[in-house]
Order: sequence, then C-alpha cells, then structure tokens
Amino acid sequence: MDHTSPYEIAWLDPQLAPVLLGVIVLAVIGTTILFCCGVVAYLRRGSTRYLLITIVLGLLVARSIVGLGTVFGVVPMTVHHLVEHGTDFTIAVLILFAVYRSGPFSDRAEDGGESSPVPSGPDRD
Repeated sequence: MDHTSPYEIAWLDPQLAPVLLGVIVLAVIGTTILFCCGVVAYLRRGSTRYLLITIVLGLLVARSIVGLGTVFGVVPMTVHHLVEHGTDFTIAVLILFAVYRSGPFSDRAEDGGESSPVPSGPDRD
C-alpha cells in the first residue's frame, strides 16, 4: 500500500471513508482521554488492579492508532489484524485477571495482612 489518503483504499468505499476516519479519530481521542484518567487513578491508588486497568486503556489507545494507521495505509491489513486480535486477547486476559484478583482474599496478597472476605467499602481495591 503506497497511498496516504483514505479515499484511495481498495477495500473502502470512498463515500464511507469520511465516516470511518471520523469514528477512528474519535476513538483515538476518547481512548486517550480514558487512558489519561486511568493513569491519574493509578497514581492516586497505586494498586495492581488500577495498574491493570490503566494498561488495558493504553492497549485500547494503541489499538485505535493501529486502526488509523491502517486507514492511511501505514499499517498493512495483515499486521492490522494480528495486532488488533492480539490486543483483544490481551485485554480480555488482563480484565479477567483483574476480576480474579478482586476476590475476597486478594488484599492478603497485596499488603501481607489479614483481610475480611467481605468488601469494606468504596475505598477497597
């Protein structure tokens, strides 16, 4: 792919190019804002769970940027699919791991102390 215009892509209808480009640009902006919020939350809390969520949000930003690169012909479609589906899998694994760690005894591993099996309120990780 030697083109730099989304209007010249063989697999994309030229009438839909502005819509696709707009959606991907909004995805990049939105996921970047969410990632920044995740970084702030992690810096405030400092827990493993917040770190995992921040990593997932960062992967969403990278995924959106790869999509934008594909529209402009910078990222080949094969690489696009490998990165996108690999990222999807990684996001799913990280979310499931964060859920697994949020079980009733996850505090014991993080701070070394005894913890109650019942959540203690909104400040609980």
